[in-house]
Amino acid sequence: MKRKSSLIEVCCEVDNTTNSFEKKLKANFAKNYGQSVNMYKNTSWYRALMDAEKSCLKEDKIKKLHYKFDDDKEMVEEYNVDTQVLLRRAWKVKRKLGGEGQWSVEIGDPIPNDQSSIETVDIVESKDQPIVTRRNTRINLEWRIRNLPYPIETYSISANNNDKCITVRTTNKKYFKKLKVPELERLNIPLEQANISSTHQYQTLIIMYKKPTQLLEMEKDWYEELKKVKPIKDIPSDCKTQ
Repeated sequence: MKRKSSLIEVCCEVDNTTNSFEKKLKANFAKNYGQSVNMYKNTSWYRALMDAEKSCLKEDKIKKLHYKFDDDKEMVEEYNVDTQVLLRRAWKVKRKLGGEGQWSVEIGDPIPNDQSSIETVDIVESKDQPIVTRRNTRINLEWRIRNLPYPIETYSISANNNDKCITVRTTNKKYFKKLKVPELERLNIPLEQANISSTHQYQTLIIMYKKPTQLLEMEKDWYEELKKVKPIKDIPSDCKTQ
């Protein structure tokens, strides 16, 4: 005669089946999450960074990196050693008629022109035209647009995935600008309106875009990779020439 299963045995079997299902679900989630986060390693941008010829110069709390890519393009980056935040990224733009070319800043303050006089710099700074500069923080990509006197409610800021940019316009039709987001474009990450925030003070419109997880993971991973590049010169602050 076949023994009937007790209620306790049935409950245990159901519990074991549930636990097994939950374990598989968690394992699949972890696998898929890990793949989605690490997708940046399959991008041409990440591979180009890995393959680039790199040199490092460390001075005080700033780590400077120079990249030379296979297509002869050059890029420099500056990192704060304490925060590990990228402070500046610039590209060397070749002149049409040859020559050394100039540096075009992607992130950070513009590089002063050595040939510019103090008077010229003062004239540039006093212009009333809106000036866009880029900033980078641990959690946000930032744009600062100076010389915009209109109140915050005047601005309409929207994610435009068709043009792969953030569009800024004013209700009074006095200003219109498309802001490229190369960090996301290089990783094939679409823009999300929910990640955009803004503030306005001292005639400056500040636009912030919250970094997606994939970008945060890549930045963390890449800074660890850069630790393998040994500085060619490390100058202690107390040994610098005054």
